[in-house]
Amino acid sequence: MPDPRPSSEKSSGAQRLQEQLRAVRGRTSSPLHAMKVRLGALLRPLTNNAFMRRVRALGRRLAAAGTASYPPDVRRRLKILNVMCYLIAATTLLYAIQQATTDFTTYASMIYLNMAIVATVLLVPFAHRLNEIAGGLLLVAVEFVALLGFASFFSREGGGHLQYLIAAAAAFVIFGLQRLWLVAGVILLALGLHLYVWYTFPVVGPVTPEQQAVIDSLYTQGAITTFALIAASVYYAFSLAEQAKAETDAVLRNVLPDPIVERLKANPGGLIADSIDDASIMFADISGFVALARRLGADATVDMLSRIVSEFDKLAVHHGVEKIKTIGDAYMVVAGLPEPVPDHTARLARMGFSMLDTVARIRSDSGLNINLRIGMASGPVMAGVIGTRKFSYDVWGDAVNLASRLEGQSSPGRILICPGCRAKLGDDFRYEARGPIEIKGIGAQETWFLLGERTSPADAPEAPVTPSDLPRTRTAS
Repeated sequence: MPDPRPSSEKSSGAQRLQEQLRAVRGRTSSPLHAMKVRLGALLRPLTNNAFMRRVRALGRRLAAAGTASYPPDVRRRLKILNVMCYLIAATTLLYAIQQATTDFTTYASMIYLNMAIVATVLLVPFAHRLNEIAGGLLLVAVEFVALLGFASFFSREGGGHLQYLIAAAAAFVIFGLQRLWLVAGVILLALGLHLYVWYTFPVVGPVTPEQQAVIDSLYTQGAITTFALIAASVYYAFSLAEQAKAETDAVLRNVLPDPIVERLKANPGGLIADSIDDASIMFADISGFVALARRLGADATVDMLSRIVSEFDKLAVHHGVEKIKTIGDAYMVVAGLPEPVPDHTARLARMGFSMLDTVARIRSDSGLNINLRIGMASGPVMAGVIGTRKFSYDVWGDAVNLASRLEGQSSPGRILICPGCRAKLGDDFRYEARGPIEIKGIGAQETWFLLGERTSPADAPEAPVTPSDLPRTRTAS
């Protein structure tokens, strides 16, 4: 059966996971990210207008030039290289203009050299089409040769050789950690050229005040450029580390409860194992799922399940309960762990009714005949992190087995509970006697269907239900 929702409402499970990760990153952002957010909020009135939006769009296109065919990590590095080249071209053009307006005849050779640098670095985005290091090699070659030319003209006092120091940080940004031998070679070459300039191009003869002013200006500009690019390279490295840390944290918090993540971070590799004296467990399962999935096919089935589970995940956050896992079309959720709460059974009961309401709404919207069976139990359980690869936080114990058996004996659209849940919920909810059920491995259990939460004292029961009032029926295996 086709999905009647418009395409704008459809999203894949991967898209939903990305949305969840963004939400978790928002809750676990680093100080660096928080500073960027605050700065962005302050500048938003100046930058959020039509002109600035067009400028940003143009900047994104220029930064992405020549990078479309590469994977995301390489593309990010090449975009940064492109931006570096545009900045180098802009500052070099300013040098050429400054020299041309000061004394064109004297500085003609340097003006032409600067213009050659501008033209060459603007070719770097086109070099990306050859391979991912061609643009970086072109930039390194033109800069290293040009700095020798500046040193030979202005002497070492001009400060051009300072920019060789940039290679110590920028080489990692340009070529990445995967090519350490290339990075090391570039750094050693830069060090050798820096020392060569220092010993080969001292000041010769007297320097006039006008010449000294030009040399001082060049040295200042070279120092500023060197410090700025080194700082930018270090910032880039730290921002990548912060981003990787945030993404790892987001993934962990997407599969483990927040308190467990904090314990793992505090004691990496340590054993996470807890005994909980009292908790509540709920299993929910779509009745008739196999036949429905066979009729819908893979795409529609996954889309339907992803939609339902995503809604359930939001409900879990709203009700303050903890999703444990999904197994096919079954959804397991607990309350009272890993952090104990006094009203864990009531939380889970409200969660169950919200899940039934959600499935009813999806059934109405989609026209699919989907119903949910729910079983709920409470009691002592154990919990912990299991495994080292694709690990999970799991819960086990008699209460877990009982909740699973009750789900199997429940009816579509109803919640079946055990005596422990009945006692904890008390008179705050309404019940319908289901009768005793023989549970494999546990024995006979009185059971009730949960009908809803009482909204006023007038809903109080007239008399308590006793075991003698209950019919004696069926056995579950």
